[in-house]
Amino acid sequence: MEAFYLAIMAAGVAGYLGVEAGAMTAPFASFASGCDIKGNVSVDSHERIYHMPGQEYYEETKISPRYGERWFCSEAEARAAGWRRARR
Repeated sequence: MEAFYLAIMAAGVAGYLGVEAGAMTAPFASFASGCDIKGNVSVDSHERIYHMPGQEYYEETKISPRYGERWFCSEAEARAAGWRRARR
């Protein structure tokens, strides 16, 4: 029943923001469960890079699902999805 209410709330937020529900729920669901690795797409090279807490640009990095960016729960998950670790 809890999942049902969460889905209803996500659909309401998505409707309010004018985006598709699928684009909203996946990235936020991962973050809500404690997944704090940020999967970012480079503007210049379009390279997929993940940032770990404590790395130099972690705090400045923002996740934009509309650009294919997302959250990961582990480094292994990020690497398996084809992302590389940030160098700094």
